[in-house]
Amino acid sequence: MGTSFMLFSPPPLLKPHQVPLTTPFPLPQNHHTASRNKRVHSTSKFGNFLDFKPENKPESLDFDLPWCHPSDRNRFDVIIIGAGPAGTRLAEQVSLYGVKVCCVDPDPLSVWPNNYGVWRDEFESLGLEDCLDKTWPMACVYVDDGKTKYLDRCYGRVGRRKLKERLVQGCVSNGVRFHKAKVWQVQHQEFESKVLCDDGVELKGSLVVDASGFASNFVAYDKVRHHGFQIAHGVLAEVDDHPFDLDKMVLMDWRDSHLGNEPYLRASNSRFPTFLYAMPFSSNLIFLEETSLVSRPVLSYMEVKRRMVARLRHLGIRVKRVLEDEKCLIPMGGPLPRIPQEVMAIGGTSGVVHPSTGYMVARTMAVAPVVAFAITQCLGSTRMIRGKQLHDKVWNSMWPIENRLVREFYSFGMETLLKLDLNGSRSFFDAFFNLKPYYWQGFLSSRLTLNELLWLSISLFGHASNPSRFDIVTKCPVPMAKMVGNIALEYIG
Repeated sequence: MGTSFMLFSPPPLLKPHQVPLTTPFPLPQNHHTASRNKRVHSTSKFGNFLDFKPENKPESLDFDLPWCHPSDRNRFDVIIIGAGPAGTRLAEQVSLYGVKVCCVDPDPLSVWPNNYGVWRDEFESLGLEDCLDKTWPMACVYVDDGKTKYLDRCYGRVGRRKLKERLVQGCVSNGVRFHKAKVWQVQHQEFESKVLCDDGVELKGSLVVDASGFASNFVAYDKVRHHGFQIAHGVLAEVDDHPFDLDKMVLMDWRDSHLGNEPYLRASNSRFPTFLYAMPFSSNLIFLEETSLVSRPVLSYMEVKRRMVARLRHLGIRVKRVLEDEKCLIPMGGPLPRIPQEVMAIGGTSGVVHPSTGYMVARTMAVAPVVAFAITQCLGSTRMIRGKQLHDKVWNSMWPIENRLVREFYSFGMETLLKLDLNGSRSFFDAFFNLKPYYWQGFLSSRLTLNELLWLSISLFGHASNPSRFDIVTKCPVPMAKMVGNIALEYIG
């Protein structure tokens, strides 16, 4: 969830609640053609933006990377598969300790395409606040047409280029080697693993870390991966105007009045609701994303886009240009990978995605230093612990028993959300954001203990409306029984 950009020609007159802002990123020149102008205005006042092609092209960093060299003899302490946020962050952190690292990726200099939103305090605590390219003092949640929640917590959009430049610069300074290839296979011996790349190169290391994302098959599971799925369609768009305050990002807009003339979409949305997530950068530049928080099976992507078209039409938002677009599909919840195993994981394939929200980036940035320290305790200059002891220590640094139990609770939250219709979701978040900020902020940022989560549940039930309490009582027993069973198994294990 999240994005950015700004524009040309004299700006339109602003509404009283809107002030001009300077955007922290360059905009492409206007390249409208006669045919595009004709298409934009041909169907209705607001048109249909789904067939617009995104104008911004993929970016790459201008870095002289230290590539894997024959003098390395292709032998490393740690080999990291993937140069996304998780892989690059871990490479930067573990190399601080003098550990010899190689990061393998088909395009290690490419700027990440996804848009990431975080709470500013999360990045401040990590010293990464300078990697945010836009912040909003507050967030808001539209529960329905008559109720809006205002959240006094600053929200930020991650500068993808800024963050990658900072992490890659750290990697280069610390001596990380890069290899431009795709990993095909990982083979294991007792104290060493071999990584086979599609260019024929073989790399050897004491530890292989998979940071290649959800689709990876290098990490093993003991249980069926029965995920929920968050799916969303987002666009960074130039618009004529929009109705949102520039000093507030829209965390959730659950209103459904835009579906009044769409009986099929309204009925579907009542059962499997979606909400709008929005980041307003200026009066005519905004990131808009229609999101299904969690569904199983996954909600149709076309259904999500149709709801978004209806919503923007109802809000009077006419899209003139699409600068970026993205399809977001995030597996949520489900079992953790087998702990321990020969391949370590970090990022999407490691289970760090928040099972109830889909957030991951801030958590990944926070857990990477912990995992890096555990690795150096085994592979540092004065130590050489390999094999099963290494795998045990590293996996348990990310997933100590307390963290596994807490994740079971978050997964219980996801299973509960799966059972809620539109009215149930509205009632749930109405009560949730009435909790003390310590609790709702801690829940969203994955920093509550198991005891605190139990108190949150009691408090949430107390703040809930009678219909919401009925939902909890009637729809939670099965997910709760599953959670209790999994917690018991963790303790026994």
